[in-house]
Amino acid sequence: MTLVNQNNSVNAIPKAPKLVLLSLQHLLAFYAGAVIVPLLIASSLKLDPATTIHLINADLFTCGIATLIQSVGVTNKVGVRLPIIQGVTTTAVAPIIAIGLAATDGAGGEASLPVIYGSIIVAGLFTFFAAPYFAKLLRFFPHHVTGTVLLVMGTSLLAVSANDFVNYADGVPSVRDLAYGFGTLFAIVLVQRFFRGFLGTISVLIGLVGGTTIALLLNHIQPEKIDAVVNAPALGVTTPFYFGWPVFSFTAIISMLIVMLITMVETTGDVFATGEIVGKRITSADVAAAIRADGVSTTLGGVLNSFPYTMFAQNVGLVRLTGIKSRWVAAGAGVLMIFVGLLPKVGALVASIPSPVLGGASLALFANVAWVGLQTIAKSNLADYRIATIVTTSLGLAMLVTFRPEIAQVFPNWAQVFFSSGMSIGSITAILLNLVFFHMTCHTAKTTDDVVAGVTLENVNNMSQEEFVDTFRSLFNTHVWPLETAWQARPFNTSEELRNALLMAVVQADEAKRQELIADYPNMFALLTSDEADGLSRDIGSLALGSASEQQLAELSAIAEEYGNKFDLPYVAFLSTEDSMEMILADARRRLGNEQQVEQVVALSQILRITTDRLDILMRSANNRAHEFQG
Repeated sequence: MTLVNQNNSVNAIPKAPKLVLLSLQHLLAFYAGAVIVPLLIASSLKLDPATTIHLINADLFTCGIATLIQSVGVTNKVGVRLPIIQGVTTTAVAPIIAIGLAATDGAGGEASLPVIYGSIIVAGLFTFFAAPYFAKLLRFFPHHVTGTVLLVMGTSLLAVSANDFVNYADGVPSVRDLAYGFGTLFAIVLVQRFFRGFLGTISVLIGLVGGTTIALLLNHIQPEKIDAVVNAPALGVTTPFYFGWPVFSFTAIISMLIVMLITMVETTGDVFATGEIVGKRITSADVAAAIRADGVSTTLGGVLNSFPYTMFAQNVGLVRLTGIKSRWVAAGAGVLMIFVGLLPKVGALVASIPSPVLGGASLALFANVAWVGLQTIAKSNLADYRIATIVTTSLGLAMLVTFRPEIAQVFPNWAQVFFSSGMSIGSITAILLNLVFFHMTCHTAKTTDDVVAGVTLENVNNMSQEEFVDTFRSLFNTHVWPLETAWQARPFNTSEELRNALLMAVVQADEAKRQELIADYPNMFALLTSDEADGLSRDIGSLALGSASEQQLAELSAIAEEYGNKFDLPYVAFLSTEDSMEMILADARRRLGNEQQVEQVVALSQILRITTDRLDILMRSANNRAHEFQG
C-alpha cells in the first residue's frame, strides 16, 4: 500500500526529488558518527587497512538494513515506525576492544573478531526477547528521567562536535578550522532564519555541502582523503561470517549484555524524544517494538560483521531541527546507507568532508537533542527539589565523565562500561535517583493497582461525590452521571474494581442516558479535520490522524454524514496508535451495515474503550506522582 500525502506527518511520503535530498541530509548527519566506531575498533585491535575498509562497508550496509527495520517495521511488534536512524552505539566501543584484546592476549588482529561477533549475536537475541519485559518498566521513566537522559545525551555529544570543530594536533586551534566550523554553523543559522519551506528543512545539508565545496576550491581537504577516494575499490560487499564462525565466550557475552541494557535505556529516551517531536503518544508497545528492532539489528550486525545498534541521537535532533516528521525520509536514508555500504568510493567521498565542517553541523544537531530534553523536563514539576536533584546530579556527573573520561580507569574492567561515557553515567544516575526519590519510601509502596489519578484508593473511598466527580471528570466529556453512579459502588479494593464500576455505570444505564452519552462525543470526521485536532485527540483519548489523503478524508466525511442520517448519532470510534486510515475506513463501512440496536451497542463499546484509555493515562501519570499522596 502506498500513501502519498502532502501533509507533514509520520506516514507522509514526500515527492521523489525532495525525499532523496532529505534522506541525503540524514545520511550526511549520520555518517561521521557511524564510521567512527569501526575506525576506533580497527585502530585499537591493530586491524589492517583492508579489514578496516570492510568493517566500514559492513557497518554502513547493516545500518541501512537496521534503519529500514526500525522506520518501516517488519511486523507490528518489530520496528517503532518513526523517523529514526539506526547506527552503531558508541557505548559498545570500549567493551568490544576489551573483548577483542582479551581473546587474543593483547595481540588483536582478525583473530579477535569471531569472539566479538559471538557476544554481539547473543546480546542481540537477549535484547529481542527482553523487550516486552523492559517496556513494562516505563513507569520508572517519567518526564524528568527521559528528559534528563536526552539532556545528557545532547550535552555529552557536544564534546564530539568540539573535537571536530577544533581539530588540532599541536595544542593550538587554527584560525582556518575555526572559520570552517563557525562558518558552517553560521550558514545553518542563516538558512533557518531567512528561508522557509523546503530550503529551511535542508539547512544542515546546505552547511555541509557549502563548507566542503569551499574547502575543495581552496585546496584545504587533506591529500590522504582525496587519495582515499581515488584508490577506494569500486565495489565492496560484506558476506555473513566473513571473518569466520562466531566464538561464544561467557565473559564476553556478559560484557555485551551490559552494553545492551544501557542501549535499551538510550533507545527508550530516543523513542520518547521522537514521539514528542512528531506528536505521537508513546506506549509500552512502541518501546517494545523499538527495542525488538534493536535486538534484530544487533543480531544481524553480528552475522554481517558489524556491531550493536541503537537509535542515533543526532538524527533525532535533525528531525527536531527540520520539522520533517516522515518516517519514509528515514527509510530513504536507510536505502542510501545500503548503497554507500556497497560503494566504498562513495563512502570515501563522504568521509572527505573536513572535520571542522562536520563539527559545525553536529553542534547544531546535538544542541537540539539537549533542547528536546529540556522541553521534556519542563513537563515535570520544576519546583520539586527532588526533580532538581535528579537533573542536576545526572547532568553534573555526565559532564564530569565527558571532560575527564580517564575517571573510568579507576573502576574494575567489568564496571568501566558504566563509567566510560557521560551518556552512560548520566542516564544511569537519573534512573537510580528517580528510584531513590520516588519509588523507595518508608511508607507502604503504592503501585498502579492502588494509586489512581494521583490519589490512593483510600483517598478515593473517602471522597465526597462532588470530589469524586471532580477528580475523574476527564473520563467522560460533559456528562457526570456515570461518575455519580460509580461513586455509589465504593469502597474499591483495587483500581480494577474502580474501572469496572465506571464501565458498569454506563452499561446498566437506561437507553435514553446511553443515547445522550454517545451524542456528547464529537463526530470523528469533524475531529480529524479540526484545526485543534491534536488537542481534541488528547481530550478524548484518541489520536488525530494527519496522514489521511484528501480522497480518504472525503470518503470519511461521506461515511460520517451517511452514518448520522441512518443512526441519528455522531460517528464515534476509538483510535489506537496502530490504526491506519485504511483500517478506520474499513471499520466505518462495516458499521454502516449494522442494524440500529446493534450499532448502539457498538458505539457504546467505543465510548467504553475511550474511557478505559483515559483511565489508563491517569493511572500511568499517577504512578509517577504517587509519592505526593502517600498516606
